[in-house]
Amino acid sequence: MTTHTPARPPEKSTTFRILAADDLAEEGLDFIRAQTDAELECNAGLSEQQLAATVGDYDGLIVRSGVQVTAQVLARPGRLKVIARAGVGVDNIDLDAATSAGILVLNSAEASTITTAEHTFALMLGLARHIGSAHHSMVGGSWDRASFGGRQLAGNTLGIVGFGRIGRTIAQRALAFDMTVVGYDPFINASTMMDGQVRMVDQFVDILPLADILTFHVPLNDQTRGQLNERTLAHCRAGVLIVNASRGGVVDELALHAALESGKVGGAALDVFETEPLPQDHPLRKHSRVLLTPHLGASTLEAQKAVSTDAATALLDYLRGHSVRGAVNVTGLRLDLDPLQTCFVDLANRMSRLIDPMITDRVSAVTLQITSPDLASAATTIERISLIGLLQNHLDVPVNLVNVGHIAEQRGIELRTVTTDAGPSRGPQLAIEVAADGRHGDQPHRISGRVFDDMRPRVVEINGYHMDMIPAGCMVLIQNDDRPGMVGLVGSEFGRAKINIADMAISRRDDTALMVLRVDTEPPESLLTRLRQGAGIKKVARVVLPEEQSDPPAEDKLRDPST
Repeated sequence: MTTHTPARPPEKSTTFRILAADDLAEEGLDFIRAQTDAELECNAGLSEQQLAATVGDYDGLIVRSGVQVTAQVLARPGRLKVIARAGVGVDNIDLDAATSAGILVLNSAEASTITTAEHTFALMLGLARHIGSAHHSMVGGSWDRASFGGRQLAGNTLGIVGFGRIGRTIAQRALAFDMTVVGYDPFINASTMMDGQVRMVDQFVDILPLADILTFHVPLNDQTRGQLNERTLAHCRAGVLIVNASRGGVVDELALHAALESGKVGGAALDVFETEPLPQDHPLRKHSRVLLTPHLGASTLEAQKAVSTDAATALLDYLRGHSVRGAVNVTGLRLDLDPLQTCFVDLANRMSRLIDPMITDRVSAVTLQITSPDLASAATTIERISLIGLLQNHLDVPVNLVNVGHIAEQRGIELRTVTTDAGPSRGPQLAIEVAADGRHGDQPHRISGRVFDDMRPRVVEINGYHMDMIPAGCMVLIQNDDRPGMVGLVGSEFGRAKINIADMAISRRDDTALMVLRVDTEPPESLLTRLRQGAGIKKVARVVLPEEQSDPPAEDKLRDPST
C-alpha cells in the first residue's frame, strides 16, 4: 500500500451513477433502480481496457468475481468513490490501487455465512454416507448396498480449524447433530467456546488426533498455506475425513492424495482447490473416496440475493454519507492527524506487520509505548493500526479501524497503551510489545521504531536486536546462530534463486544474530524452505510491506492497513 488520502467524503449530487460490471442477482439491482437518487447501468463482460476507460464516469462500482478491477482499471478513477463486492473475497480487486486512489472497497461477507456453512455440512454428510459414489453406481445400473456402508455423524468428533463466523455456524449445526466439537483458532484465547460446548485447543497439531472429521475455515496466508500436509497428516486419526470449503491451498493436495492411497485418510470432500478450475488430469478427480464440488460454497439463490442486496445497500449508504459497512481497505473513522502523527500511524502499520510472522503462539496481550506527548491524541489510532497489522492475516473477516478493538476483545487479547515524555534529546519513539501465551515456548516480542527529521519510518529494534532499517517492500527476517559463514550461506541461497538483496541489517545478541533483508522480488517458498533447513538457521519469516513513499506524507494523508 502507498500513502493515500482517506476515502473522500461523497460530494453532494442529485444522482449517483452506479455501474454493475458483473451479473448480479436482480434483487440488488432492483433496489438501486428503485432509488430516486441513483442511476444504474448494467454492463457485464467489459474487458480491462473497456472498464478502465469508463469506470471514472461512475460514483460506484458493483462487482462479483467475474471482473478484474486492476491497477490499470483504477489508474484514472475520475469520480469513482466506492467499489462494492457482492460476496466475500476481494482477490479480483487491487486493494492497494483502490486505497491509493482514495476509493473505499466494501464486501458483503456476512451475507454468505449460512450458505457456506450449509454447503460444508452437505459435503460432510455426503462424504460420510458415500452419496456421490452411490449415486454414480445407481446411474450405472448397479444395486450395490454392500460397498457403500457409511458413518453417522452423531457421536463422532468434528475438528473445526478456524473458529470465526463460519466455523461457529458449523459448530452450531454439528452440536445439533449430537457431535462432539473441538476447535482451533490461534487468535482465540479461551479454553472453551459457545457456553462450554466447544473445547478449544492451543495448537493446530493438537486438534488432529482428536478429530474423526476435520473441516477448515481459515484464510489463505503464509501461516495456513499447506497447513494440512504430509507432516501434519501423520498426527491425524486413521481413517479421518477431510473437508475443505475455505480456501484452496490450505490442504496440500498431493499429500492428501497419498494419504488417501495409504488409507490414513478415509475420505475427502473439497469445494476449493490450489488451482481453479481443477486440472482435468488431477489425481483427486477420479478417486473413489473423494467428493468434489466446483467452488459452490456461496452458490445458492438465497446467498446471491443477499450479497447483491447487501452490496447495493452498503454502496448507497456510503455515497449518501450515512454509514460504512463491510469496509475492507478504509474505515469510516474520521482522522485528523498532523504530519508527524501520520508518519507514526504508517510506522505502526509497518512494524506490526513486520513482527507478526515472528509470533508462533497465540497473542494474549499487546502493549504500546509511545514516547511523545505530541502523539498522545493519535494513540488510539496507532493502537488500532498496530492491532490490524497483527490480526489481519489470521482472521476470515475484514479487520479495520472500526472493528479491530472489538475483535481483539472477543479473542481475549489485553490491550494497553502508555504515553510518556522521553524528552527532546531522544525524540518520539513507538514500541509494540506482543505477549504470547507462552505455552509452547514463544517469548514476548518487541519492536521499536522512530521517525526522524526526514519523516522516514525506521525500525531501531526487534526483540533486543538493535538496528536502523527502513521497513518497506519485501522483507525477510532470519534468526541464526552467531557464527562465521552465516551471511555467506544466506547470500549464496539468494544468489542461487537470482534474487537481489537491496539492503541488509545485521544485529547480534548473545550467541545469536538477526538478519533483516530487503529484497527486490518476493522470494519463493522453495527458497525459504531451503533457508529453514540450513545449519544454524533458527527462524525464517517473510513479509511484504508497502513500498517507501518518495515524498514525506502531507497533512490529511493516512496509510490504511486494513487491506
